[in-house]
Amino acid sequence: MQYWLMKSEPDAFSIDDLKAVKVEPWDGIRNYQARNFMRDQMRVGDKVFFYHSSCAEPGIVGIMRVHSKAYPDHTAFDPSEKYFDAKSDPESPRWMMVDVKFSRKLKNPVTLAELKRHPELQDMKLLQKGNRLSIMPVEEKHWKFIESLL
Repeated sequence: MQYWLMKSEPDAFSIDDLKAVKVEPWDGIRNYQARNFMRDQMRVGDKVFFYHSSCAEPGIVGIMRVHSKAYPDHTAFDPSEKYFDAKSDPESPRWMMVDVKFSRKLKNPVTLAELKRHPELQDMKLLQKGNRLSIMPVEEKHWKFIESLL
């Protein structure tokens, strides 16, 4: 099993939205490294921190699981979609997505500020300067430490 962190802006798709629908495609990823994580490394059952970004208090707000293997992101093919990519071809798709399944909403979010306070997390990818990826791996030691904070 691997561990991940996936970011979403809460006004676009929040942990409450996922809780309501239970399973949702994680679409709209338009970064090659994040796409490669989904396509090449994510497996059904992997655990994922749901992270609210670009909001007043960014942080981990819930836990979900990878519910499907990666498959082509259909929003890339539809000109009416926000994430349309004219260069993406259904015969050789450029962009992928996975389905995620709600596990739980945290009673109290683990904010970015709180994560930064712990020396045990200093080498966590999320906390590295310049790391703005919306999907990133989480080392098991970091996952377990964050779980101890919940």
